[in-house]
Amino acid sequence: MLAEVDSTLSEAARIAPSLTGPEWILALRQTAGRGRRGRAWADPKGNFAATLVLQPREAPATAALRSFVAALALFDACVAVTGRVDGFALKWPNDVLLNGGKLAGILLESTGQGQNTAHLFIGIGVNLAEAPAAADVEERSLRPVSLFSETGAQVDPETFLTHLAAAYARYEAQLTTFGFEPIRTAWLARAAKLGQVITARTGAAETTGTFETVDVLGNLVLNTAKGRVSIPAADIFF
Repeated sequence: MLAEVDSTLSEAARIAPSLTGPEWILALRQTAGRGRRGRAWADPKGNFAATLVLQPREAPATAALRSFVAALALFDACVAVTGRVDGFALKWPNDVLLNGGKLAGILLESTGQGQNTAHLFIGIGVNLAEAPAAADVEERSLRPVSLFSETGAQVDPETFLTHLAAAYARYEAQLTTFGFEPIRTAWLARAAKLGQVITARTGAAETTGTFETVDVLGNLVLNTAKGRVSIPAADIFF
């Protein structure tokens, strides 16, 4: 555990070459946390900021499926520390929702040459104690929420990591033993807005349709007026 660091993802990249196995990096404070597409990640005191370092030695597309593993582990950790399952949902591709607001986010980064991923970094941020101000998030984004404000649960980062690491290990074993299908099925059972109309934005382009499923590659599948569309990466709005 680190008292302070610029970013657990950056620290992961620095120490990865010296690691011989999986490693969790937990920081009590980040000074330069980041989210998807280079966005800043607000990190008030008491919140959770950690990165898991793995050496998957797999094709990048296969390694990237661990965003679903991490999401399921986050869901289970939240249930474990609150004693409740209602209100939690998973938003494709990498968010955990609570009562319709954004509670947590996941960011994957990697290193490697050729066809294999040498190191995979799974960055996870959870608003345990405090949520960023609504003015600090992107327009049209879901309102930020914290575990404390929505459930009254007071959980410190170290305790949360204990539950998260155990849950992640279970799902990682499931992925490596049985492949992506059980993970995909479990994720869909917890998916937000499944069967409802949502909008996927990639750059300046937007696609609106019914959220039909997530396919075997982890792509979002929308049923649109022009037919079924498979989307590998996008920001989702609803």
